[in-house]
Amino acid sequence: MEAPSDEFIRTIVAVAERDAGIARVLREICALEGAVRGSALDLVGAHLRNQAASPDVLECVQALRRDDVAHALGERLGTG
Repeated sequence: MEAPSDEFIRTIVAVAERDAGIARVLREICALEGAVRGSALDLVGAHLRNQAASPDVLECVQALRRDDVAHALGERLGTG
């Protein structure tokens, strides 16, 4: 599996820096154990698809399932 690009991680962090609510949710999600994180993201993804979320948002949710992405974001956002 390809490692997340630094640009991808920087983009998510930039969004989180502009919105404290997003930052808080990302920190909580990234701190979860992988299987628990996956289950939580199943629910989030289902809700977002029901709300016709944009493909880039769904891509981000999918990426958060990956341990390497969650770890990189956690380090940048203060949970790692």
